[in-house]
Amino acid sequence: FTLIGIALYLLWKKLCFLPSYEELVNPVTPPCLEPSLQDQNLTQSSPAIQPKTGAYVIGSINPELYKDPEDNSETNFPEGNIGRLWFSVEYEQETERLLVFLIKARNLQAPADSCSPFVKIYLLPDERRFLQSKTKCKTSNPHFDENFVFQASSKTLHQRTLKFLVFHTDKQKRHHLLGQVILPLRNETLTSDSKLVIWRDLEAENLEPPSEYGDIQFSLSYNDYLGRLSVVVLRARGLKLQDESFTTSVYVKVALMNHNKFIKCKKTAAVLGSPNPVYNESFSFKTDQKELDTASLSLSVVQKAEDDKSHQLGRVVVGPYMYARGRELEHWNEMTSKPKELVKRWHTLAVAPN
Repeated sequence: FTLIGIALYLLWKKLCFLPSYEELVNPVTPPCLEPSLQDQNLTQSSPAIQPKTGAYVIGSINPELYKDPEDNSETNFPEGNIGRLWFSVEYEQETERLLVFLIKARNLQAPADSCSPFVKIYLLPDERRFLQSKTKCKTSNPHFDENFVFQASSKTLHQRTLKFLVFHTDKQKRHHLLGQVILPLRNETLTSDSKLVIWRDLEAENLEPPSEYGDIQFSLSYNDYLGRLSVVVLRARGLKLQDESFTTSVYVKVALMNHNKFIKCKKTAAVLGSPNPVYNESFSFKTDQKELDTASLSLSVVQKAEDDKSHQLGRVVVGPYMYARGRELEHWNEMTSKPKELVKRWHTLAVAPN
């Protein structure tokens, strides 16, 4: 009976003397859980309530991690840059219209403190006609937002080239050429379904008068690891065409020689008869490094008429001392001294011997 009495006493004491807890007025929320989902809803409806900066609910998305990458095309300019141009191109097959939308330019380097630029647009080989934008006053970063239309046959479209000349107008209303952009349409896919947006850096135009038979510009590069000689035929200027009609075309033939023995020949695509054709085509030749002392490259500019008759307009040979002198020898030596680097130069065309 004594044990039973003790047990009943302990049970009665436990039930009558339960501990009481004071409700917290300001409960502490773990940092990883603030603000709560309910707090976020309140924040959206009540601007006065703002969540703690830098804290996110478990399972929510941090928007800082999903921002679009920055477009560096307007800020990342290489050393010596003289400007950059943005434009778009599309082609309407049914109406045979080439639509050019001039968007903007950035980082223009005007000769004076203030820059008032405008742009002339050509569709080569027609260099007598052009379309011109409005002049934007006192800005080196103009917005043009102008549309231009050229009529161009679908059969000859890929033999045409767009040329943009960017000018600056000074206080005396004189025009100064700031640079040019040349876009051959040969490698572009142009449709009316999608607008091709392009940006290009301006190039300084060669203001030297062309030589008697014209000039050609190309780049040379040699990869000593792969044993590969590369040639990029860029453009020609001042060519003396026998027939300047659109029925003629001009191409460049590149031949690799070794000890005056023909090794291999490659040709560019033909460009409609223009004294200033643009190519931008690259060719590679397998050449061992030991052969560079005996190898040479011959570049011939050839005019082809509608009846398939061909006429060589001029030629230039680059190579080591036994084959070349002057600029041609310097170009070859610079290429061999700078492996894997493109070396670009202009060369004077000479009439090939009969």
